[in-house]
Amino acid sequence: MATREGPVEADAMRRAIALAARALGSTSPNPVVGCVVLDAAGRTAGEGRHRRAGGPHAEIDALRAAADAGHDVRGGTAVVTLEPCNHTGRTGPCAQALIDAGIARVVYAVADPNPTATGGAATLAAAGVDVEGGLLAAEAAAGNAAWLTSVLRRRPFVLWKYAATLDGRSAAADGTSRWISSAESRADVHRLRAEADAVVVGSGTLRSDDPHLAVRGPVLQRGDVTQPLRVVVDTHATVTPGARVLDAAAPTLIVVGEDADTRHLPGADIARLPADKPGGGNGGKALLAELHGRGVRSVLLEGGAALAGSFVAAGAVDRVVAYLAPALLGAGPSALGDSGIGTIARALRLDVTDVARLGPDLRITATPLASASTAPEEN
Repeated sequence: MATREGPVEADAMRRAIALAARALGSTSPNPVVGCVVLDAAGRTAGEGRHRRAGGPHAEIDALRAAADAGHDVRGGTAVVTLEPCNHTGRTGPCAQALIDAGIARVVYAVADPNPTATGGAATLAAAGVDVEGGLLAAEAAAGNAAWLTSVLRRRPFVLWKYAATLDGRSAAADGTSRWISSAESRADVHRLRAEADAVVVGSGTLRSDDPHLAVRGPVLQRGDVTQPLRVVVDTHATVTPGARVLDAAAPTLIVVGEDADTRHLPGADIARLPADKPGGGNGGKALLAELHGRGVRSVLLEGGAALAGSFVAAGAVDRVVAYLAPALLGAGPSALGDSGIGTIARALRLDVTDVARLGPDLRITATPLASASTAPEEN
């Protein structure tokens, strides 16, 4: 759809995208959405975001903020990161709410691909509202990649995070790995956890590191952080009742094989899956299908190398965040295990989208070039 938005609306959309990002990890299975309502003179009258599933959508939140501040929005513009919904679920249709508020123009970034909610733009246009889409669409889609992936590919979005030395080692030859990365990098990992619905590790990581996997540190000062589901892929149920991941800090799911004995884990949330032979263990598509069915829309894959390899082999890594420490080991396990890539011609090539310095480390963010995470899968 062609656009004719001016700088005021573009600035409002950037603000709406920033508002949406504040709710990452808290809205599943719904998208993150931000909205800025401008009055008839183009001044900001209200801002809002969708905070939690079942709560007010971003448009309603922004309209309420405008009303609470005493601003008149009749004849104004709603700038929203996602096409206003057109259906009644746990909340009413946002398209109709904007019409009832007297909004004269709606500018949205991304069309809603959800068949149960799409059509808001047509409803608005039929009511005489001026509607345009596509403003800063790429930026808004990137911020909503988890939800778009879940709708279009019918599985959670997967971000693989790892820490390694410059020569690609995730631990020393004797198995020690604390700490390869800096305190600044480790703090940033808690931000990634706070933005994810689930954090996944394998049984090897569980045995070697006894990770906690819950969000800790300064990121909790935000006050609205939802702890992610901690997921341990443990085919033979080797986890012990005293493992840190089983404490009450966050919910935990233990994924085991169909015949695993779990009598030593009374009360634990257990999922039984068949072995995913192409990827090894319980990694890959079967695990993602199980998590998707539980409302998980974004996964932070934290380790280890074998599990990461199985996800790469399954074509289920949508973004990579690498924390590279300025150190050399020369021996020890690599960050990525067997992923079924046997020749350079089949290497998974990545597009580097961001490079940042965190203390002494480099944080590199990249996405696979071979496929777009928001492209629908073939049946």
